[in-house]
Amino acid sequence: MRPAAIAHCLLVPLAGVAAQDATPAAREVAITFDDLPIAGVLPRDEASSRELTTKLLGAIAAHHVPVVGFVNENKLHTPGGEVDPHRVALLQRWLDAGLELGNHGYSHLDLNATPLDAFEADVTKGEAITRRLAAERGRPLRFFRHPFLHTGRDLETRAQFGRFLAAHGYRVAPVTIDNDEYLFAGAYDRASARGTRDDAARVAAAYVPYMEAKVAYFERNARDLFGRDIRHVLLVHANMLNADRFGDLASMFERRGYRFIPLDRALEDSAYQAEDTYVGSGGITWLHRWALTKRLPKTFFAGEPETPAFVADLARP
Repeated sequence: MRPAAIAHCLLVPLAGVAAQDATPAAREVAITFDDLPIAGVLPRDEASSRELTTKLLGAIAAHHVPVVGFVNENKLHTPGGEVDPHRVALLQRWLDAGLELGNHGYSHLDLNATPLDAFEADVTKGEAITRRLAAERGRPLRFFRHPFLHTGRDLETRAQFGRFLAAHGYRVAPVTIDNDEYLFAGAYDRASARGTRDDAARVAAAYVPYMEAKVAYFERNARDLFGRDIRHVLLVHANMLNADRFGDLASMFERRGYRFIPLDRALEDSAYQAEDTYVGSGGITWLHRWALTKRLPKTFFAGEPETPAFVADLARP
């Protein structure tokens, strides 16, 4: 969160948060992937998409991570509007691996820029195939992730949409560890496509150190808010960068003392009951929403790691 958007007041722990979560035996994190079946700035053919999925699911399995993957069902259709069975098969592989799928909207619309009725229709449209695939395996469709982390420009819209989600059996999937991983992934894709292997290797080498700096920053935010480590939720994407480097990312979390937990266990942490009245234009973490609701000072937000300039440059078309 940028300091210009931050209000001022005393830095105090959030009130009303139960103490039963204090000092867990180990740090815990739920890892979520957005934009399934695959994400990236460049199109991928069937073989490349299968390769990405195989690598990514293999790394997830190697570290025993109970992932939720959030689906945009428009990616399951051809330009002519027909369902592509090869793309659907990619989702089936996530389910066959014992992982969970969630709804990310059919076409990744922005709630801050879309009338509520149209946005709700897009959510309903975005569950047609995913709900069927999950039901075939006896699994419900339980979670919704807001595209862009935009939850509405006013409290009434947020409340109305929250009632819609509850009526359709969804819980919101919040995020406490956000990042610019998508820029790294874009830089990695573009450098790989250009054949500039040194650039691609440089991006990949910088990725996990950047993510570790982000994790440390949000750990500090959580301790400042709650006086303890909380059960975090990480947002990343189903891209080739993670297909190649998720094992290293998971190892970083393990080195920092984390165990991987399901999203529903993370949401049992009383931190997620903290008051949130944020309705700004930014797609920001729930830690920063809670802090803005409490009107914390700019110092709370200071020190957030920046994306390296060379990564941002390589990510440009």
